[in-house]
Amino acid sequence: MSDIAEKNLVKDYEREPVPEHKRKGWFKLSIVWLGGIVALSAIVLGGTLAGGLSMSQAIIATLIGTFLLACLSALCSVVGAKTNLSTAMVSTFALGQYGAYAVSVVIALSLFGWFGVQLDLFGTSLAHVIDNTFGVSIPPKVLVIVGGILMTTTAVIGYKAIEKLSLIAVPLLAILIIASLIRVGMSSDANQISDNVFGDPLSTGVAVSLIIGSLAVGAIIGPDISRYARSTKDAVISSFVGYFAGFSLVLIASAILAKFTTETDIVAIMLSLGWGTAALLVLILAQWTTNDNNLYSSALGFSAIFKNTPKFVLTIFAGVIGTSLAVGGIYDNFIPFLNFLSALIPPIGGVYVADYLLNKEKYTFENFDYMPKVNLPNVSVWAVAAFFAFLTTPQPNGFGLFTLTGASGFDAFLVAFILQLAVTKFTSIKTTRVATN
Repeated sequence: MSDIAEKNLVKDYEREPVPEHKRKGWFKLSIVWLGGIVALSAIVLGGTLAGGLSMSQAIIATLIGTFLLACLSALCSVVGAKTNLSTAMVSTFALGQYGAYAVSVVIALSLFGWFGVQLDLFGTSLAHVIDNTFGVSIPPKVLVIVGGILMTTTAVIGYKAIEKLSLIAVPLLAILIIASLIRVGMSSDANQISDNVFGDPLSTGVAVSLIIGSLAVGAIIGPDISRYARSTKDAVISSFVGYFAGFSLVLIASAILAKFTTETDIVAIMLSLGWGTAALLVLILAQWTTNDNNLYSSALGFSAIFKNTPKFVLTIFAGVIGTSLAVGGIYDNFIPFLNFLSALIPPIGGVYVADYLLNKEKYTFENFDYMPKVNLPNVSVWAVAAFFAFLTTPQPNGFGLFTLTGASGFDAFLVAFILQLAVTKFTSIKTTRVATN
């Protein structure tokens, strides 16, 4: 492969605006969103809703939660579509250069940590499916390493590889879920899906909070995807297709399957239906399309800090570390730390969205090098809103002193957004460009 071909293969515009000829319409953006959303964790969440609510309550909670997520994603994605820059780069305009470095570290560490968690789940579940279907026992850690290599490969190439994989995976996953619905519908009494609560009871409010909390971080880093949007209209439509239409359908379909089978795990459901190979395919594709997004955004965060290191090198580094964490048992040892980091991300979105709405002229790549080292008022808003998130997060990950909406990440976004509007309005911080001769 020539140097030019290799460079074009991994070119992802991580430190510059995505050029106009590379931008996408809402359909392809939606496919990428769906690829990131449809994961084992999302399908298990649908089963959890089914276990604790009646079917009608589960549907109501799903529609409310996914609509709020879509609104959150759309607000953040508009900024990405207008600037055509990643979340880490956008944060520079709101928080200053060093403030953006802090954002990049939080995003990168959090996402490649969750990459390790999802990879750990992938290896354990895949080993179970292979053993159950083919009678072959493979150590989960071996499958973790194989999965880590596959997921890192697409993340190394970047958006173009994630898009291509999603275009294949999303329709296949949709077919498998629909086929499962048809099969259980033909073999069971449809009346049994309405009221059989077989898990821990939930209120509608708690269910909405679970839905928002499950993907709030993904919505906040929306610019990582929407920077490829042709227009803000494409960014907004794709956010609603991905989060409101796509995510709600996945949750409702998973809830229906769970009601029929009293199982919350899609893999267990498909094994019970005798679809071992289908379960294998679901597991591989769902985790692959989700986890390469985690690594992709993690590398974009690192790229804003290590400006002289190619993104593909940073992606490989993050993939190796994330895979090593999975092999080392990250699920058992690092979840509290990752929850701590994740609570810091939603208020970042509140800060940059509010600042953008009142300072749109500042958010251009030409102004990038003129940003202050630290925008102290805005960084302070981030810190206050993040602390608020811990106040509303239930123990043991937070203080659990009170609740606002019930979803601590959404709480933090709202607090940051309101405070930032006030701070930007009253301080009237403007970008001053230094004249050069």
